[in-house]
Amino acid sequence: QVQLVESGGGLVQPGGSLRLSCAASGSIFSIHAMGWYRQAPGKQRELVATITRDGITNYAESVKGRFAISRDFAKKMVYLQMNGLRPEDTALYTCYLGGLNDYWGQGTQVTVSS
Repeated sequence: QVQLVESGGGLVQPGGSLRLSCAASGSIFSIHAMGWYRQAPGKQRELVATITRDGITNYAESVKGRFAISRDFAKKMVYLQMNGLRPEDTALYTCYLGGLNDYWGQGTQVTVSS
């Protein structure tokens, strides 16, 4: 059974920073990509950032230049450094792992508010 556990969310003021981490465990035979999605209340889930096994990254336009994704697939970890946070970044951030199957975590809440 595969499990993804996120950490690092919380309450931060506008302009602040947070670093999210996601640890994968279980029977994972290969990882093609990992990443982060988010869902704000009343909105659909959207891609934030993904990174492939080869290090190719993809970001939502709204976070380019502010967020940075990194990975250590040997440790089955993915990270999201979030700088310059804005109130519109408030959402439940969920970790994603794409391998032979797709897996999702439970999410970590990020709230940006003064």
